[in-house]
Amino acid sequence: MPKKRSGGGLSATQQAAKFLGVSVLAGAVMAGIALPAAGALGLAAKGSVKGFDEIPANLKSPQLSQRTTILDSQGNQIATVYSRDRTVVDLKDISPYMQKSIVAIEDSRFYKHGAIDLKGVLRALNKNAQSGGVAEGASTLTQQLVKNYFIEEAGDDPTKVAQATQQTLGRKVRELKYAIQIEEKLGKKKILENYLNITFFGEQAYGVEAASQRYFSKHAKDLNLQEAALLAGIVQSPSRYDPVNDEAEATKRRNTVLQRMAEVGDISQGEADKAMAAPLGLHVSQPKNGCITATRGAAFFCKYVEHVFLNDPTFGKTSEDRAKVWNKGGLTIRTTLDPQAQDSVQASLKDHVNKSDTVAAASTLVEPGTGKVLAMGQSKPFGYGKNETEYNFSVDRAWGGSNYGFPTGSTFKPFVAAAAIEGGKPATQEYSAPYKMPYPSPVQRCSSGPYRNTEHEEVENENESEKGPYRMKEAMAKSINTYFVQLISDIGLCPVVKMTDAMHVVQGDGSKLPETPSIALGAIGLSPLTMAEAYATFASRGMYCTPIAITSITQKVGDEEESLPVPRSTCSRAMSEKTADTVNTLLRGVIDSGTGQEAGLNDRDNAGKTGTTDSRKNAWFVGYTPNMSGAVWVGSARQDVQMTNITIGGLFHPLVYGADVPGPIWKDAMTGALSGKSAPDFNLVDIPDDDHGDDHGRGDDNGGNDGRNRGRTGGLIGGLFGGSANGGADGGVFGGANGNTGGGTPGNPGGGTAPAPTFSVPGNFIQGQANGGRNGASNGGGNGGQRR
Repeated sequence: MPKKRSGGGLSATQQAAKFLGVSVLAGAVMAGIALPAAGALGLAAKGSVKGFDEIPANLKSPQLSQRTTILDSQGNQIATVYSRDRTVVDLKDISPYMQKSIVAIEDSRFYKHGAIDLKGVLRALNKNAQSGGVAEGASTLTQQLVKNYFIEEAGDDPTKVAQATQQTLGRKVRELKYAIQIEEKLGKKKILENYLNITFFGEQAYGVEAASQRYFSKHAKDLNLQEAALLAGIVQSPSRYDPVNDEAEATKRRNTVLQRMAEVGDISQGEADKAMAAPLGLHVSQPKNGCITATRGAAFFCKYVEHVFLNDPTFGKTSEDRAKVWNKGGLTIRTTLDPQAQDSVQASLKDHVNKSDTVAAASTLVEPGTGKVLAMGQSKPFGYGKNETEYNFSVDRAWGGSNYGFPTGSTFKPFVAAAAIEGGKPATQEYSAPYKMPYPSPVQRCSSGPYRNTEHEEVENENESEKGPYRMKEAMAKSINTYFVQLISDIGLCPVVKMTDAMHVVQGDGSKLPETPSIALGAIGLSPLTMAEAYATFASRGMYCTPIAITSITQKVGDEEESLPVPRSTCSRAMSEKTADTVNTLLRGVIDSGTGQEAGLNDRDNAGKTGTTDSRKNAWFVGYTPNMSGAVWVGSARQDVQMTNITIGGLFHPLVYGADVPGPIWKDAMTGALSGKSAPDFNLVDIPDDDHGDDHGRGDDNGGNDGRNRGRTGGLIGGLFGGSANGGADGGVFGGANGNTGGGTPGNPGGGTAPAPTFSVPGNFIQGQANGGRNGASNGGGNGGQRR
């Protein structure tokens, strides 16, 4: 390394640099820009020395932007994303033909000159003066490398890119000074390696490895003579010499490179002629950039990971800092995605909902106790064409989801029950729960004065047969609207809001829930991920864990791999274990004998809740086992489709309920996701059954035995009139469609599916309802065939 003279003088290298700055720099600059007048040289030289001295002494080689690879939890690749498609490789992994061809055509004296090729400068200056323009440049590979450094640092900022490429004296001065520094610091081989890794080769390919894969579907180390010459020729003008779009022009340019290689002695003329006669031999690979190329249908999960990275302060203090790291790439991101669970979710969605249907479905699975997002999918694939969407229906707006989420219907009721139980209400709490009633008024709130029903709004149940009194267990199983409105009136809105805050239940736009009694019926828009994580709180016995999608990140810096910090799930107690166990017992009843029977899993403890909203624009099922929680939403993203007399997934539905479309999706997704995994049990509590005798059409032992068949495809209001000893002769009027004994006289075929009810259901929230009892006389006969 050259040393400074005593007294702080310049080293030999610095003296040479300054000499060049005074005597040659202006000429070099003029050779590179369109200033042909000889008189300009003196002015340029006069002003060059001061500018040259004021340029910062050190130029740091930028970290080149590269591909980022996103992996699932098992290390399988989900997708690659990048702002620039580049894979950095060592010089030893680049074909010798490629090395020779780029030097021959771009800087044939590369190994003979320093940072500045004085002979080339004088030649170019002479030609440019004669032509009155820029007939020939004189930039060495080292100077071109410096220019590419400036462009790389500019990133995707158009203003900075323009500044990095503008044809000005100042930029040329900086470029030349840094070229001298790099020449001394790196040496020829490293300069050539860096140049081949940074240069743009067209067709979205940055660096020779990406270009080799793009045009020939092979590694750069395997390029033959004519392939290397083609790539070297592209560099001067990637658009003009693009072989994909103009094979003839690209061939001419390739042959120019081959002839130049022969002229400088890299190959013989015979080798050049033979290579010129060969076809281009393209084997083009389409670039696989972005989440749209994700495997396993995980495009929406991939975009969720991207949004997490760009929003989480763990990855940078400001959004600009985080975007810079993301765009630089070179990251390997390991995620929480479970391939078995993801495959199961996608298969279930495909089986039950077609992408061309007028409605869509979204499903998310998470792990209780850890917050890990295990699977995320939807029926309309990621994309920008027909029956595709870029919106992730599973998440909030901040993470690429819809603006407000989707109203949840009765799936919100367990939050009200949890708040009441946590506050001391027993699970046997009873209310009159009439068929129809005004919203209670006043109702206490946290943040302001009490809610008052000044508009005299009313709430009603699904049909007129649903009249109280009801206790909590039966009201939850049958999803009795008026019961939960009375419950929220009794305890006030503040406990409910505090409970949902503890479970991180926020609207799709990120705002807190409003304090109105209608929240008990699912009036507010939430996302499937929010619901899945909230229900996971019940599964983990009261512990809420924030969702996480990333478990580790490494970043390639030079030849090293560095680990980056990642956000961790934060778990906190949202309710007591006793409260959670009680809710689990209540929601287990929904699957055993309530609205969710069609969704129930057969081989393990599970619980859940159905939900259907105003005009049947949304249908939900949210359920869980002790080791997995999942939410399924079905509806229209624009909330403009009423799911009545509708075909979904090839099946006709007179009326869509949470149990008959979302429920089976959840069941199939969970069944596959949990296959081969442990089957722990809930910690259930004893909740005495109701003792109203034959109230609500429950019937005696025979009615209960008939109800035990559950009439899975039975009539909508099968047991409205009955529950008699033989299973309800009157119930047969609207009985089980498949001849189950829950409707009609035992042994006789049922009366088929019932027509839609003719009564009006005002208000905003139509919920999924209960079906026939499962456990004999105690719950027997309910309503005959199942109502979903």
